Amino acid sequence: MSVIGFRNGQILTRDAVLDGGAFKLDGARIGAISEAGDGALDLEGGWIVPGFIDTQVNGGGGVLFNDQPDVDAIARIGAAHAPYGTTAFLPTLISCRLPVIARALDAVDQAIGQGVPGVVGIHIEGPFLNAERKGIHDAGNFRPLDAEALALLTAPRKGKVLVTLAPEQNDVAAIRALVEAGVIVSIGHSNATYAQARAAIEAGATGVTHLFNAMSPLHHREPGVVGAALEDRSLYCGLIIDGAHMHPAATRIALGARPLDRFLLVTDAMPSVGSSDRTFVLNGERITVQDGVCVNEAGTLAGSDLDMARAVRNIHALGLPLEQAVAMAAANPAAFLGLGAVQGVLALGLRADFVWLDRDLNVRGTWIGGKRVA
Repeated sequence: MSVIGFRNGQILTRDAVLDGGAFKLDGARIGAISEAGDGALDLEGGWIVPGFIDTQVNGGGGVLFNDQPDVDAIARIGAAHAPYGTTAFLPTLISCRLPVIARALDAVDQAIGQGVPGVVGIHIEGPFLNAERKGIHDAGNFRPLDAEALALLTAPRKGKVLVTLAPEQNDVAAIRALVEAGVIVSIGHSNATYAQARAAIEAGATGVTHLFNAMSPLHHREPGVVGAALEDRSLYCGLIIDGAHMHPAATRIALGARPLDRFLLVTDAMPSVGSSDRTFVLNGERITVQDGVCVNEAGTLAGSDLDMARAVRNIHALGLPLEQAVAMAAANPAAFLGLGAVQGVLALGLRADFVWLDRDLNVRGTWIGGKRVA
């Protein structure tokens, strides 16, 4: 076994916070954890934490997955996010036509088969959405789940398949068919009533995509999707903590209403992350990064310029303990994807995916499967 040791810092394992130590690697997994870190990497007062898992990554490094649904794009997106601590991710398609979805599904299979670092599946955000809550999506691509779409989405795949949909635009039977085939279903871009959202949850939906954004709000006579999400104790809710998508008060209200282990940080990242280019094109619209926020010419939010390390710092700054902030970036998304037995925490037998954070929680190093990638 090879050994990676650490000193002058803390290691956040599943069972304890260690003052230094070492990982003995068994291939890509942690074979042992010791408290001795002689001759080890000096953490300079920082942390070793589990690698971050991002379930919503539209792009990075100047690449938009919609425009280039192939293996090279997936590799470039993953490489762009690794310096920010992302060790696993779902390349995400913004609503598009079925042939593009088919290409993207195949590309993710190929990327996983070729061992592209970090890719663990795909997030198909639409086109099964509601035009009333379209956000930056092109409503011209919207369609309901039908037999053709179900056949494509339920075919066996190498990685996880996550689909965001609007319950009110799709039959409950179709939602149930996705779930029974192993697809992870998340509610988003939806104007559903509380009852319609509950019906989707009862059919097997387990997630809510970017809570509060592009969904029917909480009203005291019609709780909507937000009300259903805040009430339910089992749903996993994605949070975009970039200072634009959610007011800090809304974040604190949400965190106080539900179990913390059912929240996950997401970036909704666009090509600007890991790139010096501050503009890109989406659906023929020019998108510009302004003060760290991606918007079109009308000022509509268009994904984000957020990375996972900044998301962790931002939610920690709202008063959340670091251990819980990291869990929202690692253990919680792993559990949502059904990967908790593989990754998401630092423990014996799990993948050696980890991140070195300095005192200010900036990323100093990223390892995937025990190999340093950034």
